[in-house]
Amino acid sequence: MRLSGVLFLLSLSSGALAVTLPATLEDFHLSILPRTEAEAARVEAILAPPTEFQQPHKFERMSAGAATVRPQRDEGAFSQPSGNLSFEDELDFRLGESLFEKLWVSSPSSTLASDGLGPLYNARACSRCHINDGRGHPPEGPSDPAVSMLLRIGVPAEPDGAMTGIAEYLSALPDPIYGRQIQDLSLPGHSAEARLEVSYDELQVPLSGGEHAVLRAPRYNAGDLGYGPLDPNARLSPRIAPQMIGLGLLEAVRSEDILALADPDDTDGDGISGRPNVVWSAEHNRPMLGRFGHKASQPTMREQVASAFANDIGISTSIFPDPWGECTSGQSTCRSAPNGDGDVRVFEVDDVALDLVTYYSRNLGVPMRRDVDDPEVLLGKKVFHEVGCASCHRPSFVTHRLSNQPEQSFQLIWPYTDLLLHDMGPGLADGLPEGAATGREWRTAPLWGIGMTEAVSGHTYFLHDGRARSLLEAVLWHGGEAEPQRDAVIAMPPERRQALLRFLESL
Repeated sequence: MRLSGVLFLLSLSSGALAVTLPATLEDFHLSILPRTEAEAARVEAILAPPTEFQQPHKFERMSAGAATVRPQRDEGAFSQPSGNLSFEDELDFRLGESLFEKLWVSSPSSTLASDGLGPLYNARACSRCHINDGRGHPPEGPSDPAVSMLLRIGVPAEPDGAMTGIAEYLSALPDPIYGRQIQDLSLPGHSAEARLEVSYDELQVPLSGGEHAVLRAPRYNAGDLGYGPLDPNARLSPRIAPQMIGLGLLEAVRSEDILALADPDDTDGDGISGRPNVVWSAEHNRPMLGRFGHKASQPTMREQVASAFANDIGISTSIFPDPWGECTSGQSTCRSAPNGDGDVRVFEVDDVALDLVTYYSRNLGVPMRRDVDDPEVLLGKKVFHEVGCASCHRPSFVTHRLSNQPEQSFQLIWPYTDLLLHDMGPGLADGLPEGAATGREWRTAPLWGIGMTEAVSGHTYFLHDGRARSLLEAVLWHGGEAEPQRDAVIAMPPERRQALLRFLESL
């Protein structure tokens, strides 16, 4: 796929801005060194799909190349610094970790370095959502707070709306009162926006060999609305906090390698139509390839971190400078509340702190694969490829050569994602467009570390909203482009299905 001539439309207060994209989306924000012809040949050879499954692929055990860490079997497994981080650089990692775990307080406060929370927010610290740097979960009952899960909100734009006009850019407008995200916590004197409510209906799925599975189909609601009704056309999209490992390596994957996998018109006829999400960068003031978030709506780690500060905690940065976070113009009390801007920091998180949290987030190590030579795991790997799971869950990449990020530079990594959008069918659809993503499309989730979810997070909830209570349930929710693969898993002999799950658990 080539993106030359594609138009990108962005809503601005002064009107719509049309931008023509180049043939490829350059990774200009990285300090890139070119590959030699010899290196390119080596990369092509090492990334070739496997042809036999009697033994592990060379280097497969090292999920993140030299950045791989030992596979601790406890809650700290995802909180280790990259394996190739120098002793000196680990100091910056630990400083970033302390800021990631910092509890923010309201303004005014005597602790000037920590004030500015809210007034509306979802958590007081990054680590409150990304517990142990792992995967979030939905509320387990009416008394369980939705600490690591939130509700995105939006109103799909009409055909003549400011965010539409071309097929490639769909997006949605914010709710006029509640914005783009429901903040379910608030400071004293302010009403929280809403309370996340979820209930489930059970679905029986018969499997081959007389087995069966039970899926839970969720229904979501924003209860106890604090600022009046939602827009009648608003769509709610629940999102659990994703795991944090390997993010800097995903950022270092070459855009041209990702775009080469895109096939929006399914020209090869395999039923897979991956598309890139092209998003507007608030930091760089231009369109960029989206990589992060459940719908690939953020282009860089730094912008992802700044967005989380603004939307989840209500903290300003140089990228998102509003000190009231995501409070809309319809929430005047929130906007006029005291904030932490204006002291020596200028913003509530200055660029030094933002860079440290970004550095921490980029350098959380990926644990080494386990049981790669186990016969059942090898059979499961064969099933994974034969069924076609690798069409979207692309096993491996080689990252850019980078002059200033040695930890991410020229690493053979095994994230099992193509970082593209795919139509996952009506069962997983949220109806909420985001950038170029439709209401049925989701970014292929990286699978590295997925088998350690229970050890790190204390649960086995998967997918964007945690509805799946096991890896099997997650597979069975696949629809749309992945429907043939799901049906193949349902129909295969139980021992092959179990081997596939063992392979996933080894990642």
